[in-house]
Amino acid sequence: MNGGSRAPRVVYGLLAPVLVALGVFFVWPLAAIVGRGLLTAGPNPIAGLRAAGGVGLVWFTLWQAAASTLLTVVLGLPLAWLTARADFRGQIVLRVLVMVPFVLPTVVVGVAFRTVFSDTGPLGFLHLSETVWAILVAHAYFNVSVVARIVGGVWARMDPRTEQAARTLGAGPVRAFVTAGLPVLLPAIASAAAVVFLYCATSFGIILIVGGTRFRTVETEIYQQVVGAFDLRTAAALALVQIVVVVAVVALGTVLRRRLAAQPARWSADRRVRRTLRTWVAIVVAATVTAVLLVYPLLALVSRSLHPDPSARLGLDAYRALGQAVVGVVPLKALTMSLVTALQASMIALVLGLLAAIAVTRLRGPLGRFADAVVMLPLGVSAVTLGFGYLVALQVLPVAARTSTVWLPIVQGLVALPLVVRVIAPALGAVDDRLRQAAAVLGASPVRVFVTVDLPTVLRPITAAACFAFAVTLGEFGAASFLVRPDAMTLPVLIGQLMSRPGWANSATAAACSVLLVAVTVVVVAAMESIRRDDPAQVEF
Repeated sequence: MNGGSRAPRVVYGLLAPVLVALGVFFVWPLAAIVGRGLLTAGPNPIAGLRAAGGVGLVWFTLWQAAASTLLTVVLGLPLAWLTARADFRGQIVLRVLVMVPFVLPTVVVGVAFRTVFSDTGPLGFLHLSETVWAILVAHAYFNVSVVARIVGGVWARMDPRTEQAARTLGAGPVRAFVTAGLPVLLPAIASAAAVVFLYCATSFGIILIVGGTRFRTVETEIYQQVVGAFDLRTAAALALVQIVVVVAVVALGTVLRRRLAAQPARWSADRRVRRTLRTWVAIVVAATVTAVLLVYPLLALVSRSLHPDPSARLGLDAYRALGQAVVGVVPLKALTMSLVTALQASMIALVLGLLAAIAVTRLRGPLGRFADAVVMLPLGVSAVTLGFGYLVALQVLPVAARTSTVWLPIVQGLVALPLVVRVIAPALGAVDDRLRQAAAVLGASPVRVFVTVDLPTVLRPITAAACFAFAVTLGEFGAASFLVRPDAMTLPVLIGQLMSRPGWANSATAAACSVLLVAVTVVVVAAMESIRRDDPAQVEF
């Protein structure tokens, strides 16, 4: 959207509504947390932090996130190679399977692994139910696609001739990769690790369901202090601690991402590995093992939904119950509410994300870096913290306003905003600026330049971003736990409530609800991957 001297004004005009939306709907609830945690009269927040677990709580949050990150990177690197360098029939299916766990609702992942590791589950003999190992495995399953996406995006474009030259000089496959390939991938691996650490440190649904009552993180303790103890000041103090930690991780990830973008280009259009017998065996084995590991928890979930009673035969009783009230809510109505809310949130994220992506790719220098950092701010605050901030901030509004259903899609749209920008911005940045300049010289207005030059190039990424935002917001659980009303409950929140209640029937119904969300998610991700299948670049987090 160039156009001579008009371009800066146009860019500022595009960025202005994004900044206003972030200022009103993001900064406002965070300011409410600061006011509740530090500025209001009440018990000493330090004493509240100590009573809630203090240093031990923060330590467990950090070390389980670090351990989960290490496990995720180890498991994700083979997937990155498989999706980036291998070329085989059915690769689109594998890419869908790799992407599905990340966009699954965390509560669904939690239910799946709680089912797998329960005493009556298929892996009950491992006795991992409500252990830290179950949490680490569930986190790795949920986040492995992040490593596959970020590292695979670099690996797909990396010139293989460097490693081939090392092999020619006598180096073995491992040594050739370590000396020639790994240095190029290290910034991407570090960037992926920072993102995974962020998601594991702010994990909510997985800790709450898989960890049970034995394990607490800062995220789950905020929820417990609000819902269980009604101690908003301690919850606010915990939220402030979490914000500081998370912002530090986001800053580190931003530095690593810039290093990745600035590294010398050694890319090749040919991403395929040489087709030898050993390579094909490795591809077949890796693809088979990957498919089994990714699908197995979901199959266990389906099996659990078909067993409404431990002594009964397979049946559809749990699915028949979806049209009846459970804990006062009809699951099918909750699914409808989730779909409507996700559609609204994805539209909010798409409109703001497109405006932000255009501005970020047009601005240069410190102003461009500032705009990019501001747009990424929602990535630095967890959905639980944001939802809690709204719970506090809305207290000053009339009852009708604070109980409105409008707040949830706004929050979820903000959560998805950075992801939308990271899908669209690389495509906009790849458009040849000389084409825009030529159109402007011929008299095209900035809007017409965008419609005729940019839009045809980024139409597919925009559609993929819409699918991505819809899938992510469909399963959002953290903010929804604070903001949904009993008469307008979303399906992930209902699943969480069912899993917190004893009884085989409740868990079977929760599994059936989870299967519904999995089915919708798989369809959306398949559509997104079909749109992006010819694009070797991956989502930039």
